[in-house]
Amino acid sequence: MKKCVILVSGGMDSVSLLHYAVNSLKVDEVYALSFDYGQKHSRELKEAKWNCDKLPQVKEHRVLDLHFMKEILQGSSSLVGDVIDVPDLENISDADLDQPITYVPNRNMMLLSLAASYAESRDCRQIFYGAQAQDEYGYWDCTVDFLDKMNQVMSLNRRKGVEILAPFVNKSKGEVVDIGFENGVDFAKTWTCYRGGEKPCKTCPSCVERELAFQKAGKLDPLIK
Repeated sequence: MKKCVILVSGGMDSVSLLHYAVNSLKVDEVYALSFDYGQKHSRELKEAKWNCDKLPQVKEHRVLDLHFMKEILQGSSSLVGDVIDVPDLENISDADLDQPITYVPNRNMMLLSLAASYAESRDCRQIFYGAQAQDEYGYWDCTVDFLDKMNQVMSLNRRKGVEILAPFVNKSKGEVVDIGFENGVDFAKTWTCYRGGEKPCKTCPSCVERELAFQKAGKLDPLIK
């Protein structure tokens, strides 16, 4: 039996990864983790629950309350707290595209560390997370280098070591869209907009990247009507 932990934010990448693991990799037993860290786009957690509830292979879905992150990161990221507004992608300078203000300091290392503890407790040897090769901007904790070094640390475990896998780390978002459709993802049940709200804003970095991804895949985004 294949079993693993999957980080499921409710965004298009993590939801595509969840369905890919179940339908293409034939994972039998999934332990899903989502995180409420005070993100402005917390609506994504509703979509994470919908997708996890849909799949019988998901044996457990936990949403961890990490609101302390909002308190300690206030003023350092536009995704948490009320100090900094989420910018439009066009207003981010070229010099800042490699790590824009939408970056949440050290988020992925924290989340993956928690996932490693959870994986050990559930006797899972693999953790999946949805890092992908951003087309328009980038974060250091979504890179192959980061993934390799995190696995070097995880390999120090003397008993129940875990491996972190990111199947999409070298794939564009358009390729992720294709994989999602191939694996039955309902993209109307994903959320991408960094600003939250009832409808996508269409101008924040995440919305623009999503629109371009659907265009490159030659598909229609069901959230845009």
